[in-house]
Amino acid sequence: MTPRPASGRAAAADRLARADRSRTFPPLPARPGARGLFAESWWGSAWLDALETTALDSARLARGRTYARDGHVDTINVTPGRIVATVRGSRPRPYSAEIRLRTLADQEWDGLLDSIAADPGRLTDLLAKKLPHALAEGEVRLLPGPGDLVPRCSCPDHGRPCKHAAALCFQVARLLDADPFVLLLMRGRGERELLDDLSRRNTAHTARETHAPAHAPASTRPPRHRRGPEAGGGARDASTGPSAPVGPGVAPGEPEAPGAPPVGGVPAKAALADRPRPPLPPPLPAPARPGSPLALPDGDTLPFDPVALEFLAADAAARAHACVSAAASPGHGGGRPPVHSPFPALPPWEDAIRLAATAHPTAGLTSATRALYRDLAAATGRTTTDVARSVAAWRQGGPEGLALLDTPWDPPAGDFDRARSALLAADLPALRPRHNHLTDADRGIQLRFGHDNRWYPYESEPGTEDWWPTGPADPDPVGALTTLLAR
Repeated sequence: MTPRPASGRAAAADRLARADRSRTFPPLPARPGARGLFAESWWGSAWLDALETTALDSARLARGRTYARDGHVDTINVTPGRIVATVRGSRPRPYSAEIRLRTLADQEWDGLLDSIAADPGRLTDLLAKKLPHALAEGEVRLLPGPGDLVPRCSCPDHGRPCKHAAALCFQVARLLDADPFVLLLMRGRGERELLDDLSRRNTAHTARETHAPAHAPASTRPPRHRRGPEAGGGARDASTGPSAPVGPGVAPGEPEAPGAPPVGGVPAKAALADRPRPPLPPPLPAPARPGSPLALPDGDTLPFDPVALEFLAADAAARAHACVSAAASPGHGGGRPPVHSPFPALPPWEDAIRLAATAHPTAGLTSATRALYRDLAAATGRTTTDVARSVAAWRQGGPEGLALLDTPWDPPAGDFDRARSALLAADLPALRPRHNHLTDADRGIQLRFGHDNRWYPYESEPGTEDWWPTGPADPDPVGALTTLLAR
């Protein structure tokens, strides 16, 4: 029998539950020159005590503390039983540091949550971002003890912990200072999940306390209130009459006390009715430039190439920035024009060249760009020279520049024909026309006329016909050739 797929509501609840059990914190600000205790709360200090009592090398701990103070720890991700971050060391690529901690069993969670529900003061402290001593040091121990923290790192140092894992531990102490729910997440439950569970337990606890008088001896039980004739119920016992709203502090089946105020409420129709709402705040302005992705650690054991992931992340940031900037541009008359994507769909070859040209906007060939060109050439069946030439064409004019690289066309009479006269009038070399090209092969110079009515300069070694895009496109052929000759 095929299982029924989960409903949309169940799937949404599952996504929320997974999101609640994963929290990501941006890099904490550096604290250069800070002295004294690293943690400010007693529970943050207890976290560091668990680290320091099992460390095999105090010098590594001191270096880890310095790394943490100087801001070497990047984004931190906390999930049940696991804390992960990249830590920048002495090498260009950061290392992946990890701390593992045992999660609590369901039976331990039941005992812990029952103790919180039974003492409202403990929940009050947690909501105020404080960890009560009685809760942390109760039968279920929340804070780690000696040997509970298991450090790991991708660096070659086999110290336990190495300075990178120690730096991560020191920064986690600062997270715990600000929010003890981070510790509860490490132990296995997210904040929203815990608060929902505590709300159910508090409701059950209140119901038990409310039902308690119903089981008292009859001699101590207050007399039942009977409705008068004006209530339309004759002299019937309230317990046998039609059901009515039950006030606070009254158990089901028991009548309300005489003179008790009516239970307040809002009809569902009124609660769900449309009503005026304040306008949304204006959107934040787009940043001046797209952000740069974080450097990833070496990926020898990963199923993907970290360099390729950084490459795609940089491109995604640039595309998002361009789309946001285009959407924020005001149109004529104070309105906004329809927003079209700045990145239309491209064939794989053109999109690969766009990625290489925009993600690495350098003019020279570094070792990283050479490796990139080799990978692109292997993936597309081209040569590295083809890739490099195409990247230069894209930087020169985008899709139009790339199209002019390999595809000549015959422009109509007009600007192309007048260009030769303009070049002669400016006392510049006479160029030989062919299709949309004006060429002086002996000098190794060429202008290509684009569909956008701009002139794209090219150069080659004289007599080789090995043409390369050179310099920016120009709507004026005289300006384009003058710039080319000045090189």
